[in-house]
Amino acid sequence: MRIIKFPLLNIVNDHAIAYPTPINLHYAWNFGFLSLICLGIQLITGIFLAMHYTPHIMFAFQSVEHIMRDVNFGWLIRYMHANGASMFFIVVYFHVFRGLYFGSYSKPKQWVWVVGIIILLVMIITAFIGYVLPWGQMSLWGATVITNLVSAIPKIGNHIVFWLWGGFSVDNATLNRFFSLHYLLPFLIVGLSLIHVALLHQEGSGNPLGIESKVDKINLFPYFVIKDLFGLAIFFVFFCFFLYFFPNVLGHSDNYIEANPMVTPTHIVPEWYFLPFYAILRSIPHKLGGVIAMLLSILILAGLPWLHSTEIRSSRFRPIYKFFYWTLISCCLLLGWIGGMPVEDPYILIGQILSFYYFLYFLLIIPFLGKFEINLLKNFK
Repeated sequence: MRIIKFPLLNIVNDHAIAYPTPINLHYAWNFGFLSLICLGIQLITGIFLAMHYTPHIMFAFQSVEHIMRDVNFGWLIRYMHANGASMFFIVVYFHVFRGLYFGSYSKPKQWVWVVGIIILLVMIITAFIGYVLPWGQMSLWGATVITNLVSAIPKIGNHIVFWLWGGFSVDNATLNRFFSLHYLLPFLIVGLSLIHVALLHQEGSGNPLGIESKVDKINLFPYFVIKDLFGLAIFFVFFCFFLYFFPNVLGHSDNYIEANPMVTPTHIVPEWYFLPFYAILRSIPHKLGGVIAMLLSILILAGLPWLHSTEIRSSRFRPIYKFFYWTLISCCLLLGWIGGMPVEDPYILIGQILSFYYFLYFLLIIPFLGKFEINLLKNFK
């Protein structure tokens, strides 16, 4: 009897049904699954929005209003996409901080972590250029401020800015190319996500104890699929709370004013999920130094597999590290607050202190704390 093989079904079975999963995973491991759900929401709603959006400075703002007022359920699709971006970043930030807490960057999963940080970087670029598309006041001036940062690059900076703009200012050419990139980059995120999952499944999922184990594993389906679905239900309640009751609270009110290059907003701020990086950028008085610090604040995460100095992964067994971990969380939250404040004292000084501690954590505490803990443990014995 001839046996017919279905490679696609085998892949689904191996990676979504019979995938061996550590038995002690808890709900902190839900955020990877929720990230994929958010990515799917952004892709689907983005495609429908692109059907009605007009990437032209004379019509972009009106096309968004047309979607909101005239297209059937256009308001729902637009709000799902706008708030979905915030939900996406919330879930991904939880996913990253869970990895920091449980040492998910340690070998042999270092490349899983590095690809994850690349996904975060591409997400930030995609979200930034997407914020320009509604062509409100904050869209125009946010794009002008952020793209101008590239001019800090010696010798070639101004040429790159001119190329990004497609002219001498943020104009129609800029909006066109930003729309094209915003449509294409999510598919790059999909590809990187597949690589991320493939690398993870090659090495096997981690667990809260931070140990490698070939035993005490069960199938992903139905045990953890049910747990993921329960987490998804809670996530949708949280998402719908903003979607139906406070759809504009996570955005900026100035973006409901059509872009006007002759009127500068009083206080130019990016979306809330960029505020910690924006605070680090502003804390350096030198323009090029601020740009480098902002980029390093993201890229330094990718270096964690080689910066840390301990074989103990989970913070459950590292009380000193756990203390510093929560100081990092507090630092990031305060940086987000500082990023939304005016550029004046005492916010400048607070931002500089917090930025200094952020880099101190990764460049000094992470590399040497592990060695200190090991020596402390030896002396205790």
